[in-house]
Amino acid sequence: MLLILVPLIYCILTAKACLQCDRTISNMHDDFILSAPTINEQIELQKICDYAYVTYRDTSQNRKGIIDPTTLYRAKTEYQSEFDRFLKTKPTGSLTFETIQIMEKGRKILEKHLDAFIPDGLCPNKCGLLNRRVMDCVSCKYKMYICPSLSDPLDCGVYPVQAEEGGQAVLNCFLPWHGLLLGKPEYYYSWAPGEPGTKKLTEKDFMALVVTHDSSVVLNQLHLDEQGTYRCSLQDQNGTVFYRVTFLITVAPLPLQTHQAFVTLPSLPHGDYSPLQPTENLLLAVIAMVTALSLAASVGLTIVLGMIMNQQRAAEGSRSKKDEKYTEGTV
Repeated sequence: MLLILVPLIYCILTAKACLQCDRTISNMHDDFILSAPTINEQIELQKICDYAYVTYRDTSQNRKGIIDPTTLYRAKTEYQSEFDRFLKTKPTGSLTFETIQIMEKGRKILEKHLDAFIPDGLCPNKCGLLNRRVMDCVSCKYKMYICPSLSDPLDCGVYPVQAEEGGQAVLNCFLPWHGLLLGKPEYYYSWAPGEPGTKKLTEKDFMALVVTHDSSVVLNQLHLDEQGTYRCSLQDQNGTVFYRVTFLITVAPLPLQTHQAFVTLPSLPHGDYSPLQPTENLLLAVIAMVTALSLAASVGLTIVLGMIMNQQRAAEGSRSKKDEKYTEGTV
């Protein structure tokens, strides 16, 4: 009987599950058990808690037995909130029964979050290779989990890109699951010149373009000879390729510029015809007219001035005669 109890006790003590890997939850349970007024009640609560740990372990083991830090945080926060509400609520019945209920609620919370995480969140990569960090729900230690692609392990598609001569092309090979990769992988861009799809390419045909932590590059002022097959691969420092995508860039030439033809004027008729002759005759007529008008104005001005001068002389003569008569009369 003792040999049977020892493995059972060891199983219970080591049966930590995802939810109990957080020290906050473990300390919360310990404080709750020690808050019981009697030793017997503390032993009874400890048994309930140990059994709950076994159910938590089975729940996690049925779902790959792993969890990521984000999912663990969500489950822990929700369960801690429920447990705090339980502690603040005055018991209406048996403390043992209500403790079993709150522990079972914790199992359901863990089950809910694992059911959401395992199918879609554990391996979100539909292509490529994902090595991510997860927690083992039994040992409570982090380990690396490999998510291989269901299809080709590396190639994630071929995308045609149309651009115009002198324009630009934006190449972006980012996918959301890239942020889950361990380490600090970089994006390696390379290209093979030539019209895309005309021949089968090998690794020797590709030339290095740029290595960057940014997932996108912008090709500006494209020339016709820059069209070709561009490739982006996500690699770590050891050369492990996690992801690769290909862009087929085609550069369309600008339309030819149409030059306007010069309008040719008709040739001049032969003979003594001169285009300046009408202008010279008209100029001579204008000069003659201006000269005649000037002479007429001069003659008229001379006559007017002469008449004015004669009137002034006559006025002065009559004034002199009046003065002489006035002088004689005075004498």
